[in-house]
Amino acid sequence: MTLYDRVADLTLTIETTDRTSRRRAMAGDFTRVTSTFVLLAGDEFGAGEDVTYDTVDHEVLPEPPVFELAGEYTLDEFSRTLDDIDLFPTKPPEREISRNYRRWAMESAALDLALKQNETTLASLLGRERSPVRFVASTRLPDGNPTRVEETLAVNPACEFKLGPTAAWSEETFATLAETDAVRVLDLKGQAEGFVGRQPPDSDRYQRVFETFPDALVEDPAISNDVQNLLAANTDRLSWDAPIQEVADLRDRPFEPNWCNIKPSRFGTVQSLFETIEYCNDQGIGMYGGGQFELCVGRGHIQLLASLFYPDGPNDVAPRAYNEPEVRGELIESPLEPPTDPDGLEWKTLN
Repeated sequence: MTLYDRVADLTLTIETTDRTSRRRAMAGDFTRVTSTFVLLAGDEFGAGEDVTYDTVDHEVLPEPPVFELAGEYTLDEFSRTLDDIDLFPTKPPEREISRNYRRWAMESAALDLALKQNETTLASLLGRERSPVRFVASTRLPDGNPTRVEETLAVNPACEFKLGPTAAWSEETFATLAETDAVRVLDLKGQAEGFVGRQPPDSDRYQRVFETFPDALVEDPAISNDVQNLLAANTDRLSWDAPIQEVADLRDRPFEPNWCNIKPSRFGTVQSLFETIEYCNDQGIGMYGGGQFELCVGRGHIQLLASLFYPDGPNDVAPRAYNEPEVRGELIESPLEPPTDPDGLEWKTLN
């Protein structure tokens, strides 16, 4: 029985829907907007977070109820119902990947509700244990300035990081960060199609990344002739993130994949997410969880999934405080302890 088979026949009843959008300033001088979709029946609710990045795609959402979804379903029937619904009813999304992000919001809300209505947990259905979750802090370093890392380490000396090297990183930046021995993942952002932050391949910077951080994973390199040999010599450390939306994308990598950043929202459906996790397990591909600067329930969802499937990876699922513009005087330390009384997909601990 597959992972999806274990949840596909869960029943759920929906009476109405709701939607709330949130806006928050984030570290790195940008503003994050997300929308939470809620499925309601009596006193029960299931919630999922749409992490679409373009603010306009949230602003044009109609007043709730946005979608007419009242009825009785199995989880699989609900998913197939979404195949026939335009989740961007007022205009097409600014980028196509956002369709997956909103689909995941609806599917995770349905799974959340179904678990609650059936008085069960995802761990028990899948025969897995909730484990403490190791996490890393992901942060931007404007102009290559490592101050944010230094300030975080001053509060939490054991903190680990996922960072994105850019052309602005100087020799001093590399040296300062290497001295911390806290960098676990370096995102080259060479595969982020359609995003402003996409970085072109740079053989000198790539070489410096591999040499300066010999034990770190290197994520999403761009592929070009001048970096091909370097990447081929370091395939054990390469990880893939932005291009991975289904199993076929892992099979289509230019090198045999050894690591994968699992971002649930990128997969769109519960079925595709679970199929990819199973494929990684079968092929011996290491996994760790990824975040999308979630502002609401989505943060707990990715933490719960990390707890069940890849708790020991360098999971980019840090509590929200790590994304705030100013470093707090106190920060929760890794690992995150799992909730003792789980309810749906919620992570009921301080977060």
